[in-house]
Amino acid sequence: MSGNGTLTRADLAESVNRHIGLSRAEAATLIESILEHMSAALERGENVKISSFGTFVLRDKTQRMGRNPKTGVEVPIEPRRVLTFRASQTMRDRVASA
Repeated sequence: MSGNGTLTRADLAESVNRHIGLSRAEAATLIESILEHMSAALERGENVKISSFGTFVLRDKTQRMGRNPKTGVEVPIEPRRVLTFRASQTMRDRVASA
């Protein structure tokens, strides 16, 4: 893992390189392919579920009224699609015991 406590694509590729034995370039290509496949599915409006890890879920939010916290003026918030992540129970248990 990188020194700043963030797992990067390069870290994932390095792990694949060490554990599976693919070259660094092949491992990086594999990671990019997986992430591209997930992104494409989300773009098509599909949810992405990874067993024992979690689910990336798309939600459509309707228009609503919001308030500018600085001025107090009410403004409409446009409808939009948001991406959320829900960790599996297995992942929650692993994180809680870490």
